[in-house]
Amino acid sequence: MSTSTEIAFPPAMPGIELAKNILDRLFRDFDECIRICLWDGSEMHTGRDHPAFSLTFRSAKSFQELVLSRDPLCLAELYFQGLIDIDGDLYHAVRLRHYLTSLKLSLIERAELAAKALRIKPEKTSQNSSYAPKWAKTLAQKLGVRSSRQLNHDAISFHYDVSNDFYALWLDVQMVYSCAYYEAEGQSLEHAQRNKLDHICRKLRLQPGERLLDIGCGWGALICWAAEHYGVNAHGITLSQKQYDHTLNLIKQRGLEQKVSVELMDYRDLPVDAGYDKLVSVGMFEHVGLKNLPAYFAIAHRLLKPGGLFLNHGITSDEGGWKKSLTTEFINRYVFPDGQVETISTVQRIMEDTGFEIHDVESLRQHYALTLREWVRRLEEQREEALKYVTEPVFRIWRLYMAVSALQFEEGCSGIYQVLISKRTPFARPVPLTRNDLYQPSH
Repeated sequence: MSTSTEIAFPPAMPGIELAKNILDRLFRDFDECIRICLWDGSEMHTGRDHPAFSLTFRSAKSFQELVLSRDPLCLAELYFQGLIDIDGDLYHAVRLRHYLTSLKLSLIERAELAAKALRIKPEKTSQNSSYAPKWAKTLAQKLGVRSSRQLNHDAISFHYDVSNDFYALWLDVQMVYSCAYYEAEGQSLEHAQRNKLDHICRKLRLQPGERLLDIGCGWGALICWAAEHYGVNAHGITLSQKQYDHTLNLIKQRGLEQKVSVELMDYRDLPVDAGYDKLVSVGMFEHVGLKNLPAYFAIAHRLLKPGGLFLNHGITSDEGGWKKSLTTEFINRYVFPDGQVETISTVQRIMEDTGFEIHDVESLRQHYALTLREWVRRLEEQREEALKYVTEPVFRIWRLYMAVSALQFEEGCSGIYQVLISKRTPFARPVPLTRNDLYQPSH
């Protein structure tokens, strides 16, 4: 049972006592210690220890809206708008979501709290009008027709075309926006991302002269790495104009025009007779849509030569079907509008149903938690610089989204796997008998 103590700030403004009464009930069973600051400067503490974080309500209106709202994401939205501030340990604050979503209130209690909230008279002064960008649902989405070409294009632009300069502030120098591969927890992000690029190339057993296709190539780090260190002819595709422009410049800067190319293209428009020796997709199939996963892997199957290898690197969930929840609603509303993930078992079944043989499955869950925490740390350090490229609400969205994601991986609700597959072909030997070659000295 938690206890609360109050710090007196006389005289109390109208509605303050009502707000404190509401908070006393809401946090009655909350065991951790937090500081809650109200719009008149008064404070409440829950628990007995030093608070790990503080929650500050900037106005009576924001407090009233939170209590009366039926939207479970109201707290996040008010934070994005700057009407609520979170200071201190953000990860402790994010854990509050479990308590709030599990809070059991009777109908009578709900009615009493709502009545008290309605008695709080909001200020007449104007509030912060900056709105967090929100994905507007199209008619196709409302009807359940997901992942059309235009929807995918718009969704990728919504997330990835924010600003290359913004991403560069907290990504590694190569602009790798996917899970790093840490040899130790204290390793730098730059080193861990180089590890990841090389780990993928080793798993694919890349050889000089081979043709490699990267489906969803991001800012071009992998295709350039594979060409420079393994001598392949690499081609990447992306739906993001900003990523495409960056990759073109990167190819020219490194003098790789004869070995590396990039196109602004949907994977469904790839020529089916292209005949690539190796395929790779890192952090892209989360945008495909669950209903389209069989078609996605079928296209990959047609693109891959017999005896070739395909490495699919992507996020999974501990629950199948992308059911509606606080997390899925948050992701689709503010971060990845078309994002959907499945269980690893379902993904593997679809791969096998499409005609693939599975050779290697590796979980990188712990690696992604480390990666996300490092991204959050860098983003927070670069806040003032970041606000030159994005608005305060966008900064707050990315900060909260990556912190929530880190905890999702640490808690085991989210997973991420590299799955190495090939066409199921009689007498084929697409991989060595052992994994010893993966651990030989690096290029």
